[in-house]
Amino acid sequence: MIEVDDLPELVDPIIIAAFEGWNDAGEAASSVVDHLAQVWDAQPVAAVDPEDYYDFQVNRPRVGVVDGIRRITWPTTRVLHAAGAIAGRDVLLIQGIEPSTRWRSFVVEFIALADEVDASMMLCLGALLADVPHTRPLPVGTYCDDAHLAHTLDLEPSTYEGPSGIVGVLADAAHQSEIPTVSCWVSVPHYAGGAPSPKAALALLDQVEELLQLTLDHGDLEDLAKAWERGVDELAASDEEVAEYVEALEQATDTAEHPEASGDAIAREFERYLRRRDEPEA
Repeated sequence: MIEVDDLPELVDPIIIAAFEGWNDAGEAASSVVDHLAQVWDAQPVAAVDPEDYYDFQVNRPRVGVVDGIRRITWPTTRVLHAAGAIAGRDVLLIQGIEPSTRWRSFVVEFIALADEVDASMMLCLGALLADVPHTRPLPVGTYCDDAHLAHTLDLEPSTYEGPSGIVGVLADAAHQSEIPTVSCWVSVPHYAGGAPSPKAALALLDQVEELLQLTLDHGDLEDLAKAWERGVDELAASDEEVAEYVEALEQATDTAEHPEASGDAIAREFERYLRRRDEPEA
């Protein structure tokens, strides 16, 4: 169960959630919540009992030294409180790791907390690997199944069908509990998704700012994003097949941005790339 410390009465709170793991390509979503916690000086107020939800052979505890004393830190999911972070409104940040088991019980605990504090909105953040070029702005899809909030924010419901991670399960549970919920997903180039992607984190953070109508200190994220892009440039330059693939993605992306673009046009770009790749060398 969630162990809550002394949580004060909150003012029109918003909940923002992200989880490490399957929902967190390039560590983009968890990086945004980490950044918000730093910018807002958010303080921990609650945590789930890790015995209930984590396989410690998958997410192992860590040994470290705190104030000169060796301690074990257990993998878990925490709730942090950012007092008056958005125009006087409080924010609760859910920051943790996708659980190993008992997902339904896990989300029930957070929905109960949201009901207890009378949360006015839940914002779920995720990142996925996709066929997008690292040289272009990374797309962020923003979705909402609540009709009133979707109309207010000019959003559409998600049309995704397929396997879900804990972010999707939490968003669905919140919607079923009539908590207005928005989900934001940033696309991370799959050929560069093995390392942290500050460019994806920055794109997701920009979308959070737009949704919540606020301006935040980006810290060193912009410099890190440029450095990341240069690093992937070097990777592509060293591998002819990767370079050709990135070029095909760029052409498809640029085509899609024109009004006359169509799904058929984008498909033709990829077909040309595949033919070039399969042609025998002269």
